[in-house]
Amino acid sequence: MIKAKERIPVAGKKKLWKRIAARWQLYLVLLAPIVFTIVFNYIPMGGVLMAFQKYNMKDGIFGSPWVGLLQFKKFLTSPRFGIIIKNTLTLSLYGLFAGYPITVLFALLLNAMRGTRYKKVIQTVTYLPHFISTVVIVGLVFQILNYRNGLWGALYQFFNGTVAPDILAKATNFKHIHIWSGIWQNLGFDSILFFAALAGIDPSLHEAATIDGANRFQRMRYIDMPGIIPIVSITLILRIGGIMNVGYEKTLLMQNDLNSSYSEVISTYVYKVGLASGMPDYSYSTAIGLFNSVINFILLLIANRISRKVSGSGIF
Repeated sequence: MIKAKERIPVAGKKKLWKRIAARWQLYLVLLAPIVFTIVFNYIPMGGVLMAFQKYNMKDGIFGSPWVGLLQFKKFLTSPRFGIIIKNTLTLSLYGLFAGYPITVLFALLLNAMRGTRYKKVIQTVTYLPHFISTVVIVGLVFQILNYRNGLWGALYQFFNGTVAPDILAKATNFKHIHIWSGIWQNLGFDSILFFAALAGIDPSLHEAATIDGANRFQRMRYIDMPGIIPIVSITLILRIGGIMNVGYEKTLLMQNDLNSSYSEVISTYVYKVGLASGMPDYSYSTAIGLFNSVINFILLLIANRISRKVSGSGIF
C-alpha cells in the first residue's frame, strides 16, 4: 500500500530550471515583452501616490505632503467637470454605437463577397488608413473640409456658385468630424478579428445550408453571425471598458478656441493640467487619470457580467 502523503515520481519529470534551460530561446524571446510591461506598466504605478499628495519635485513622491482625497474633490467640484465628462461620454458612445456595428457589418458583407481578388483589394484599401499618422489624418481632414480651397469648398461652389459655409468653425460639428474620420481610418484594421473568426467557421455548415436552399443572406444571418458572437462579445466588453478613454492626440490636434467647449475631454484636460500648463499640477492630473481608470474598470466588470449572462462568453 502507498501512503496518501507519498507521491509517485513521474518519469522524465524535470525541475523548472532544467525545463527553462532546455527551451531558453523561447524564454529569451518572451523576456523582451515582460521587461517592457514591467518598466512601462507596473513601475509607473508608484506614481499613483501623487493623486493623494500635494506633490512637489523637491520632496519627491515619498516626501510630499499627504492630502488624502482633496485632489479628487477638487476635480468633482470643478466647474469644468460636467462639461469634460459630457464631452468624453458623447465622443465615446457616439464612436461605439456608430463605429462598432459598421465594423461588424463590414466584415460580414466583405466575407460574403464571391470574388477573392476584389475582396483582397477592398481589404488592402481599408487597412491602409490605419497606418497613416494621426497628424497626417487630421491635416487631410482639415484640407478636405476647407471651405475655400478644399474638396468641400470646391464641390459646394461648383454646384451652388457661392462660397461654402465653414463647417470646421461650427463647434457642434466637431464630434461628427472626429468620429467619422476615425471610422474611416480604422474600419479595415478593426475588422481583422472578425475576419479571423469568420475564417474559423466550419465550411461544411455553409455547404449543408446551400444544399437546403439557403441564400447568401440567410447563411450570413444563421451561420456567420452566430459564429462570431463570442469575439463580438469580448471586443465589445473591451470597448466598454475603455469608454472613458478618448485618445488625446487626435482630439488635441482638432481642438481650437471655437470648439473647445465640445472637444475638451478627460485626456486633453489631464495633458493640459499636468504638462502643458505654465504651473503644472502633477497631483491633480494624476488624480483625474486615476478617477478615469477606476470608472473604466467598473464599467469593464459590469459589461463582462452582463455579457456572461446574456451570451455566456466573457473575458474572465
